[in-house]
Amino acid sequence: MCHLFAHQPQRDYESQTRSLRIDGHCTSIRLEIAFWDTLEEIAARESMSLGKFLTTLYNEVLDHHGEVNNFASLLRCSCLIYRSRNMAPVQEFKSAVTAILDAAE
Repeated sequence: MCHLFAHQPQRDYESQTRSLRIDGHCTSIRLEIAFWDTLEEIAARESMSLGKFLTTLYNEVLDHHGEVNNFASLLRCSCLIYRSRNMAPVQEFKSAVTAILDAAE
């Protein structure tokens, strides 16, 4: 199992700081490149620029919770949710998932 994680491209977990405008305010966000790639993919699927997508998400969180705590962590978790719903399980884990589901029946 560690082979799967240890052999991922180093580029994916290098961090990158980007300066952006969210709802007209300048800010910087530091995330791993894999998360930036995923956010760009999500924005494209929504037919938005990355800045527009982040502004929309920020405003929706603000409307729902009244404040936005740790936006970078929110973005990482959003990417994980997106990936978990849009990616097929890795082949090595398919049999384990099947076994768990069979045992639950």
